[in-house]
Order: sequence, then C-alpha cells, then structure tokens
Amino acid sequence: MKPVSPATSLRRAPVQRRSAERLTRILDACADLLDEVGYDALSTRAVALRAGVPIGSVYRFFGNKRQMADALAQRNLERFTERVTERLKESTEGGWRTAMDAVLDEYLAMKRTAPGFSLVDFGNQIPVGARDAEPNHRVADRLTDLLSGYLDREPDDALRRTFLIAVETADTLVHLAFRMLPEGDEQIIEEAREMLRAYLARVLD
Repeated sequence: MKPVSPATSLRRAPVQRRSAERLTRILDACADLLDEVGYDALSTRAVALRAGVPIGSVYRFFGNKRQMADALAQRNLERFTERVTERLKESTEGGWRTAMDAVLDEYLAMKRTAPGFSLVDFGNQIPVGARDAEPNHRVADRLTDLLSGYLDREPDDALRRTFLIAVETADTLVHLAFRMLPEGDEQIIEEAREMLRAYLARVLD
C-alpha cells in the first residue's frame, strides 16, 4: 500500500516571518468564518477583511476558497499530529490501547474546540482539494509513521492497512455522533471506541 503524498494547495510558500504570520491570520480568519457562515457563503474577500490583509495577499497564497479550505485541513492534520505526539510523550506504556485513546481523544477535542474543524477537519467534510487527495489515507499514513515506533512495529503495508481501516471506521462513527448531538453523542463515541479496540486487538495483539 503506497503512502499518499502530502497535499499542498499553496500557490507560494511563505519565506519571511511576516509572510508566514500573514498566512496564519488568513487561515485563522477562514476557520472562524467557516463556523459563522459555512463553506458556501465563505469568500476570499470576507477572509481578507477578517484577517486585516489586502485581498491580493489572499490570492498570493490561494487561487480560490477551495484551496484555502484545503490548506486549513492540512494545518489541522499537522496540529493533530503534534497533539497526539505530545500526549504520547506523557505515557511510554500501554501499547496500542494508549495510542488509540490518544488519537481518538485528541480528534474529539479538536472536533469540539478547533475553529472550522467541524466543516473541514482533515478534508473529509466538504469537497476541498484534488479528488485523489484522499484525506483518510493521509491521516492513516501519518498515524502509521507516527505510531510505528511507539508500537515497535514495522510501518509496512499491513500496518498501513490496519490504520486505514481504523481511521475510516472512526471517521464514519464520529461524524454520526456529531450529527446526533452538537457536542457528540457519547454513547455512539463509546461504541466507536469499543469497535476500534476489538478490531485492533485482533490485529495488533
């Protein structure tokens, strides 16, 4: 199973610190507006106004709002990876069960608190980016690379397939939980946790 290449939607990567800070403000504004008005009503002009930057600065990085949302999804994945990494540093024991709880708990925390995440997350909720970008494949690949050392497992095709199945399952059930209740239906979340434990126990134990 070949890893999926990281997605990038930036027309131009920031080089100077000021440019990087401007990109951060643009993505922060995009995230806030997604929560306030939704994707359909989102516009590059509104993002520029909220970020306090000229409209040309937005177009310097992005050709349209779709590319901007895809960049936000990629930033979400980077932040998610950092959160899981920090969580696992606190516990060197527990094997895959500790790792699974860290992954699911941090995803739920971002789902509940990160601006714009409920619409974009890692690119699953709206048609952002290229059709072959496969957000869940990117997430599974990232988790394979991140957790293989922690689990003392070879990041081979079998492990990538295992994490892909787990990610697809969790993605479907967590989104169901948040469709049922704005804060996430805890009973559905616990069912998802039990399903993941049962599947991963059969594969990883």
